[in-house]
Amino acid sequence: MKVQDYAKKYLEYCEFRKELDKKTLKAYRIDLRQYFDFLNSDNPQKGEIEDYITNLHKKFKPKTVKRKIAAVKAFYTYLEEEELTPESPFRRIKVKFKEAIMLPRIIPRGEIEELLNCMYAYPKTGRKMDRNHRYWLRDMAIVEMLFATGARVYEVSNIKADCINIDSGLIRIMGKGDKERYIQIGEISVLQLLKRYYDANKEAIKKSGYFFINQRGTRFTEQSIRNMLKKYTRLAGIERNITPHMWRHSFATYLIEEGVDISCVQQILGHSSISTTQIYIHVAAKKQAEILKNLHPRKQMKITGAA
Repeated sequence: MKVQDYAKKYLEYCEFRKELDKKTLKAYRIDLRQYFDFLNSDNPQKGEIEDYITNLHKKFKPKTVKRKIAAVKAFYTYLEEEELTPESPFRRIKVKFKEAIMLPRIIPRGEIEELLNCMYAYPKTGRKMDRNHRYWLRDMAIVEMLFATGARVYEVSNIKADCINIDSGLIRIMGKGDKERYIQIGEISVLQLLKRYYDANKEAIKKSGYFFINQRGTRFTEQSIRNMLKKYTRLAGIERNITPHMWRHSFATYLIEEGVDISCVQQILGHSSISTTQIYIHVAAKKQAEILKNLHPRKQMKITGAA
């Protein structure tokens, strides 16, 4: 059999044995197809694969190249383990390149306050709120939950009604690969807001099964959350394009700045590897530099002869 003929079997292995999520499976499928389309070979050898890697570097950013190579290497590792090929050609190929560190974009604390104050003041702006009050409560509850939990936008959008204990504030989050984790809402005012939202939408929530719902009584989608954020950001007069994922970045960065252990932040975010969480240390270091520059006690000392 041709090497590419095993791709379907490998993807089934990833789906049912490794239980990878749909987005990852889609990426693997695309990466393998592009690999075989470029090589157009029944049994690609070292030189051909190196040409493919060079071509990737010409077309994509380092992070994307790294992912695409990893997808193909994982495929060959599977073939070796299943004894479908004698040896992976990647064993004779060294792939090293410097990947630029992309620091996560966070929302300045001041802008978070501005946005939340604008949203809480929204009912007092003179707009007709009788019919829309429960949807304003939903918008507030979503934004507060994004910041309170650091959850991904699709995780928040897909929270089921039975995944939230409205009394204790314990939330069950379903993450990548259907891995579940529990997060505790620690701010009393946020928990009270969730209760107000739930009470105002109780029947529709029970009917749909999802905790956050739209005006049709169905799930409030990821794109709807993005559009809602843009609306209130504009009303608050904030020029920055605030995305749902920026709340996750801000949540992690500010926790680390406050001295929370990185392993705890890793668990809360649902990262499988602590190396993924460590990116936030670089961002928090900016705050550290600011503190040392402006607040270090040496700044207040008068030293004779010092420059």
